[in-house]
Amino acid sequence: SKELYTIFSHSTTLVHMVVVVVLVNISSFLVLQVISIKDNDSLAARLAVEMKADLLILLSDVEGLYNSPPGTNDAKLIDIFYSGDQQSITYGTKSRVGIGGMEAKVKAALWALQGGTSVVIANGTNPKITGQVITDIVEGKKVGTFFSEVKPAGPSVEEQTEMARNSGRILASLHPDQKLCTLLLTERKNEILAANKMDMKMAVSAGRLPSAMLKRLSLSSVKLSSLAVGLHQIAKAAQDSVGRVVRRTRVAPSLELEQVTVPIGVLLVIFEARPDCLPQTCFSVSALAIASGNALLLKGGKEAANTNRVLHQLTQEALSLHGVREAVQMVNTHEEVEDLCRLDKVIDLIVPRGSSQLVRDIQRAAKGIPVLGHSEGICHVYVDADADVDKVIKIVRDSKCDYPAACNSMETLLIHREILRTPMFDKIIEMLRIEQVKIHSGPRFASYLTFSPSEASSLRTEYSDLECCLEVVDGVEEAVEHIHKYGSSHTDVIVTENKETAERFLQQLDSACVFWNASSRFADGYRFGLGAEVGISTARIHARGPVGLEGLLTTKWVLRGDGHTVADFSESGSRKYLHENIPVDLRFPESVFKVFL
Repeated sequence: SKELYTIFSHSTTLVHMVVVVVLVNISSFLVLQVISIKDNDSLAARLAVEMKADLLILLSDVEGLYNSPPGTNDAKLIDIFYSGDQQSITYGTKSRVGIGGMEAKVKAALWALQGGTSVVIANGTNPKITGQVITDIVEGKKVGTFFSEVKPAGPSVEEQTEMARNSGRILASLHPDQKLCTLLLTERKNEILAANKMDMKMAVSAGRLPSAMLKRLSLSSVKLSSLAVGLHQIAKAAQDSVGRVVRRTRVAPSLELEQVTVPIGVLLVIFEARPDCLPQTCFSVSALAIASGNALLLKGGKEAANTNRVLHQLTQEALSLHGVREAVQMVNTHEEVEDLCRLDKVIDLIVPRGSSQLVRDIQRAAKGIPVLGHSEGICHVYVDADADVDKVIKIVRDSKCDYPAACNSMETLLIHREILRTPMFDKIIEMLRIEQVKIHSGPRFASYLTFSPSEASSLRTEYSDLECCLEVVDGVEEAVEHIHKYGSSHTDVIVTENKETAERFLQQLDSACVFWNASSRFADGYRFGLGAEVGISTARIHARGPVGLEGLLTTKWVLRGDGHTVADFSESGSRKYLHENIPVDLRFPESVFKVFL
C-alpha cells in the first residue's frame, strides 16, 4: 500500500526549504551512482530515490527554473525541463540562503529523475500560498518547473505561440487577398468531406453527442459552398479594412499624423464542445484572422479532430505560398485552459467560443489578457399590442425553435397584457405546444391564470433548449425595463406594426443587437454580411455584437515629420500647432503592403 510522507528540511533562515512528498511504493531499489550529500537538495534527492518516491518537490525562492538568471532581460520560466537541455540554462549567483543555489537543485533533480522519481521545482517563500503550491503540484496542476526524461514530439504550446507571432508580423504586411483559401476549399472538398465522415462515424459509435450536435458536426457540399461565399465576403471586407487611414491631421507644416487600422496581434480562440463551435466555424475564424492580419492559436475539442486537421492543413498550404505558414496554429496538446491563459506576454486577445461558464472560467484565468466574449445569451422577444399575428408566429417560432442551443435563441417571451385571452395569444401557445416548447411562467403571468405552467426559477435563465419563460408586461417601457433588469445585452426583438413604438424600443434598449419584426437568430456574422464571426460580444469596449473582421483590428498612430521637435512649439519656439483635419482617402492604401510572391 502507498502512504504519504512529507519531510521538511529548513535552513536557519527558515526561508530555503526542501519538501519531499513521498508516495512510497515497496519494490526493488535501483542501483545508482551515490550522490554526494552537500546540501538540502542532494539530501532530499537521495532520500526520495532510496524510498522509491514518485514525486520530489524542491521549494525555492523563485517560481522555478529559468533559462537565465531571474530578473535579467528575456529570462523565461521553463514549465517542463528535459534531461538533455542542460546546455540551454545560464545560472546566476548562488542562493542568498542556501549553499548551491539553483544549479545544485537542478543537479539534484536530474539525479533523482534518473533514479525514477519525478521532480518539481517551485516557489515556497510565500506563506499564504505555499501549502496550495504543494497540493496543486500533487494534483497535477502546472506549477513551477517539472523535470521529465521524455521530450514529446512536436513544438510546445509556448513554441507554437512564438512561431505564430513571428509569422503573424509578416502576415500583417501582406495584401489582403483571401482567394487562395477559397480556391483550396473548393478544390479539396472531397478530402474535407472524407475527414468529416470519419468524425461522424466516431461520434455515432461513441453515442455521446445529441442529434442536434451530430447535425451541426456533419459537413456537406452545400455547407462548404456557403462557407466559400462567407470567405468571399471576408476577402471583400479586407480590401477596405486593414491598413485603412481613419483620421489624418496636419499637426504643423510638414508634420502629418495618421491613425491607421492594424491587426491586434496574436489571437487565442478556444472552442468548447458545442454544436455552434464545429468545423465550419473553425475555418471561418481562421479566415477572419488571416484577412485581418492576426496570428491565431486554435484550441478545440476532439469531436471534429479529423475535419479540423484537414481544414488547418489547407489553411497552412494557402499561407505557405506567402511564407507565413506558421501564422495559424492548431493546439493539439492537453494543455488546460488556465495554462494557455498564462501566456500573457505573447497572446493579445482570447476569444472563447462556447457556454457562458466557459467565458467566465477564461475571464478568471486570463490574468492580463483581454477576453472577448458574451456572458450569456438571454434573448427576449417582446410581442406588442399592435403586432401582426402572422409575423408573431413566424418570428417567435424561428427565434426559439430554429436552433434552441444557439446563444441568439429566444429565452424569454414578453407578451403585452392586452394580448392575453385573445386569438393571437391562443395561436402563440398552440404553436409552442406543437413545437414541443416547454413554457415556464413568469410571476406576473402566473398571477393571471388559475392553472399555470411551472413558475420559472429565475427570470435570468439561458435554457439553450426547447424551453422558454413567458411573462406579461404593460407596454414597451415595461418591456425595456424588464430586459435591462434580466437580459444579458445580447439580442432582443420587438414585434409590432407601430413604428413609433418600435423606434422607442430600438433607441431605449441597451443591447448589442436590437431588432424590429425580425428573428433573434439574425444576430450572426454571416447573416450580417461580415463573412463570419469569431463570436458575439456583449462587452461595451471595443467590438460589440457579432465580431467580424473589423472587430479584430485596432489602430496605431503614424507621424511623419522633417526634423520637428517639441521644443520648436514652446512659448519661445518658432513653430505653432495647426491641428488641421485632412480629408481621408477612403481607397485602400496599396503602398503600405509588401506582397510576398
